[in-house]
Amino acid sequence: MSRAFVALGGNVGGPAARLLAVMGEFDSLPHTRLLRASSLYRTAPVGYADQPDFINAVVLLETGLSPDALMGELLAMETRHGRVRHVRNGPRTLDLDLLLYDGLVLDGDPALIVPHPRLHLRSFVLTPLVEIEPECVLPGHGQAASLLERMTDRDEVRRIDFPGLDDGLQVLRRLGQGLRPHAYA
Repeated sequence: MSRAFVALGGNVGGPAARLLAVMGEFDSLPHTRLLRASSLYRTAPVGYADQPDFINAVVLLETGLSPDALMGELLAMETRHGRVRHVRNGPRTLDLDLLLYDGLVLDGDPALIVPHPRLHLRSFVLTPLVEIEPECVLPGHGQAASLLERMTDRDEVRRIDFPGLDDGLQVLRRLGQGLRPHAYA
């Protein structure tokens, strides 16, 4: 079994509820189970700014799927949740990015680059990643926590709270064995 980190994001169609629902769907993927789920974070859009803020999170999966097969499942999940690709960096119901897969470095296929090519530049992904894996190392870039500390926009990534959020996250964290306890869990 392999370990894969996946980023979740969205900014239209009830993104917070959608991300929580998608977290619950990972266990239904073949040979895959959710090990850890981060909190949800609100961030301003990157690139195309004329759109709502994004809700972001990161999960850690244990999977028997190859990176290609897992990426195929992630794209299928996006489609099931209404993802339409019209505008680069534009509004979306769901965005799932394969961030890390074990310690692999894959760059032979432009559709599947691992680690994610902009992971080390994005505080909105590093923040939830470091929350669930504080010692995470990004191949070719070093400690994720050290990279995050140097980012000037890290304070703009805000953990969100709403009634029932912590209860929902606690349920998700209990789905798998060995879920890491969190200070707020």
